[in-house]
Amino acid sequence: MRKSLRSGARGRTGLRARRPRAGLAAVTAAVLAGTGMLAGCDSLGGSSPDAAEKSAAPSPRPTPVWDRKPASVAAVGDSITRGFDACVVLADCPEVSWSTGTDMEVRSLSLRLLGAPAVKQRSWNHAVTGARMADLPGQMAQAAQHGPELVTVMVGANDACRDSPKQMTPVEDFRTSFEASMRQLRAGAPKAQVYVSSVPDLKRLWSTGRGNPLGRQIWKLGICASMLGDSQNMSERAQQRRDLVYERVVAYNKVLKEVCAKDLRCRYDGGAVFDYRFTGEQLSHWDWFHPSKNGQSRLAEIAYRNITAADPPA
Repeated sequence: MRKSLRSGARGRTGLRARRPRAGLAAVTAAVLAGTGMLAGCDSLGGSSPDAAEKSAAPSPRPTPVWDRKPASVAAVGDSITRGFDACVVLADCPEVSWSTGTDMEVRSLSLRLLGAPAVKQRSWNHAVTGARMADLPGQMAQAAQHGPELVTVMVGANDACRDSPKQMTPVEDFRTSFEASMRQLRAGAPKAQVYVSSVPDLKRLWSTGRGNPLGRQIWKLGICASMLGDSQNMSERAQQRRDLVYERVVAYNKVLKEVCAKDLRCRYDGGAVFDYRFTGEQLSHWDWFHPSKNGQSRLAEIAYRNITAADPPA
């Protein structure tokens, strides 16, 4: 009987001893809850596994789509990218091409990005003198075969430079061909970046070159007659003809911008080439229309600046 009483006493003593601790735990829980320190906890004993995982794992950073240092370059386009009339009269001179040339004076885009030793191995020029936008899908298919990290596009001047404004490429046909070109590239090189140059302002070229007597005589041979023909004629009809060509070039550039904007790996130059004010020094002294070596160098500068910029041109 005494043993039972002692056991009962120990039981009551143990109960009394636990009550203060239970009370302390309740008070502590209330205080912690009031200060927000229990957020993310399952109990007083530890943190929630989900909360601990969230606090330990860093927020993922999106991988930039645009690589500012591509390791290979393919070029497509027309006579400008072929360096036509930049070295000798009526001939291509691809070594001074703004995109893939090897001339150290021009310092092409490829030279600036890849360095001299690598240009011949990792750059390719598939542009063709006289090419129009309808020719671009075939060029893109050729460029894709190299698996380039960057493809430069400069085309559209020949679509506006016709014998008359009536023969200029319709804007919707221009769009259809450019969209087909992008599909062609993506079929063979899905991750290639594309840098699209705007079409130059042909009316500004007319304004710059018309003051040169030699240039005026050469233009009579039929170079870009829709804009340069009868270059000294300032009649209303002649001005309207030039305005039609100007407006068509503006429309072409709008197409280039819109189609490029639909591709995450495409960057349009923001109208940089269209806005550039070429001087006589930047025009070929054989035709006063195509870029000279100096002009090719300016085009390379524009491209390099836009390609290596953190953000695309506005």
